[in-house]
Amino acid sequence: MARRSKTDQLLDFEISFYEKLLRVYPQFVDVLTPLGDAYTRRGLYEKGLEIDLRLAQMRQKDPVTWYNLACSYSLLNRLDDALVALRRALELGYADAEYLLQDPDLLNLRQSPQYRQFLTAFPDLAAKSSQAAPRPSAQPERTN
Repeated sequence: MARRSKTDQLLDFEISFYEKLLRVYPQFVDVLTPLGDAYTRRGLYEKGLEIDLRLAQMRQKDPVTWYNLACSYSLLNRLDDALVALRRALELGYADAEYLLQDPDLLNLRQSPQYRQFLTAFPDLAAKSSQAAPRPSAQPERTN
């Protein structure tokens, strides 16, 4: 049996801890947010999406929640859904264009023709996108 790395063990512990808390406090945003992030870091994108959908219902006017939902959709290659969520995030005031343009969770989306068309509705973002040089080594964490 292959040994798991210390990082994997800690991440599994973190997920287990948050899942137990969530069973007791199912609407606890301060548990849902880091659990969604942990699922994503573990590569459990479907579970991360489930959490992000719950959060979007609970925090309908939070731009970061919608941004994270766009990331989950992008990771699952559900690009039309990702664009809808990203549009909502931007309309609600998500303004960290620099992060958006390098976030590895949005790579699938940024490489799609739909994204280039989407940018026409957001000229400021389009301008920054055309100026930004891709930084493949940048691996920022999610914006939870």
